[in-house]
Amino acid sequence: MDGPVLPIEFARISDNGDLTTAICANAPGCTVLWAILDLDNLDEAREALRIREGVPQDREDGIGSFVVGKTVAGVIAEWAIPRQLDAVIWTGLPPRFGGIEGLVPAAEDAIAYLAGLCGEVREHARDYIKKVPAQIDTPCRREIMTSLGWQ
Repeated sequence: MDGPVLPIEFARISDNGDLTTAICANAPGCTVLWAILDLDNLDEAREALRIREGVPQDREDGIGSFVVGKTVAGVIAEWAIPRQLDAVIWTGLPPRFGGIEGLVPAAEDAIAYLAGLCGEVREHARDYIKKVPAQIDTPCRREIMTSLGWQ
């Protein structure tokens, strides 16, 4: 429950239609969750996360990483070093909306997108947003939950 504070927002339409979280430079910070991944090396850990998240193999920006002593300092370094972690990995896919990589949707656009989904795709998208841990309390999430009644 005590991960680094990162700028997270619901800003990426996944391949299955969910509106998922992504790191967005101008989003307010959220304390993210973390877990130990018990693997022998960074390449194995990155590959395990890539598979879990469904990131294509040829997508170099899909998995981010920080290695103590080898990577430039920043928010993740400031969080990881006191915890004596060797490395940190994360899903690094950028925002994507309307098929455009890097485009962060306005809350109204995200709501309109989700409201336009039907059947199982809509149910899955709703369940994804509801299952994201409550501490990922973003402005867009609050507006989605209120506007669509997904409390």
